[in-house]
Amino acid sequence: MDESATASAALRRQREYRRRRRLVAAAVTLVTLICGTFLVGTQLFPPPAAPATFDTATINAATSVPGSKASVSWPGYGSGAVGAVGYPGLLSTHGDQSAVPIASITKIVTALVVLRAKPLNAGDAGPAITFTNADVGYYNDQLAQDGSVAPVTAGSSLTENQTLEAMLLPSANNYATSLAVWAYGSVPAYLAAAHAWLGRRHLSHTSVADTSGISPQSMSSPADLVTLGELALANPVLASIVSQPAADLPGIGIVKNTNQLLGTTHVDGIKTGTTAQAGACLLFAATVNVGSQPIVIVGVLLNGASHPQLDTDITATLRTVSAGFHQTQLVRAGDTLGGYHTAWGQTVHVVAKSDVTAVVWSDTPTTVTATAKPEATEVIGDSVGTATLTTGGHVATVPLVLDASFSDPGPWWRAFHPADMFG
Repeated sequence: MDESATASAALRRQREYRRRRRLVAAAVTLVTLICGTFLVGTQLFPPPAAPATFDTATINAATSVPGSKASVSWPGYGSGAVGAVGYPGLLSTHGDQSAVPIASITKIVTALVVLRAKPLNAGDAGPAITFTNADVGYYNDQLAQDGSVAPVTAGSSLTENQTLEAMLLPSANNYATSLAVWAYGSVPAYLAAAHAWLGRRHLSHTSVADTSGISPQSMSSPADLVTLGELALANPVLASIVSQPAADLPGIGIVKNTNQLLGTTHVDGIKTGTTAQAGACLLFAATVNVGSQPIVIVGVLLNGASHPQLDTDITATLRTVSAGFHQTQLVRAGDTLGGYHTAWGQTVHVVAKSDVTAVVWSDTPTTVTATAKPEATEVIGDSVGTATLTTGGHVATVPLVLDASFSDPGPWWRAFHPADMFG
């Protein structure tokens, strides 16, 4: 081979060698760039959010309310029931729960139905009612039946509020009739309105045959009477009247409340009743403080032999009912109700932000439900959801917050978990 051919071959080899070097260098550079970009990406890309999971065992532990089952004392006669405002259903029942004569407790229905037609605001006297010879006739009719009455003369007048006081405090049957006729035009019209009113409130075990309850056909069940008592207390005009020990009425004088328990054992209402068929009856209310929370107890005891005995037995019942309430801390600030678990092995707990307390009746259970964001990247103290606590008729909510911040997974985890980093 001549020298020129040899030189040409050497030149070609040299060019090929340089080309290969450039290709290798380019590949190395490309790989370096890719790896560098990958490593930088894994270090700078935000870590994946933590999926929310909740610790069922912890929630179930929180639903267990301390406290023993209440034992309510009832006498060995009659029938009764007791409830509390804001607590669904009845706390306790006694005896036959069917409808029986309720005597002058009927006047609570009269008052509520009259106030539907002629409403009053708290503190209002209302319009004047001028009484006529017809009202004197109602007085004489009730007197002939040995019913309870209060004096009335033709031409005299009372305000609506005062007439309600005359009906409810001394339990004057004649003023019950006068009020019903004044509001509805006649007793039959009133009775039709009363039956419709009872039906709308699903008080299917209550029926009224008159305005006063002297008729044994004016009847109700203990459960319905507790509801009627709560309705009366929800009306500020009636709640004020039934808590009064006495009132001074024009043309009548001082009338006293027939409820002898008023002012004792925290009793502040509601209505007595007495007939031969109904016996001694009392629809009662008492406000007791459990911790810092007032609880309004509403109950009834029917068909007692006498009011003094009835009052003694109701006092014992009220004491045991009051003792059955207890203030319970349902959740404490910092209690764990769930947690977020990260892909890199960290657990951040979801905790209650504040205390939640409630007044619980007997051994009523508390249910806890918690909801939170499906994914979270928040820091310590940030809200991620809520817990709802239900005990009896009371519902409370508390914010759920993180007890720690999510940590960085670190460079090694980032570098070796690209699928987690980039989804």
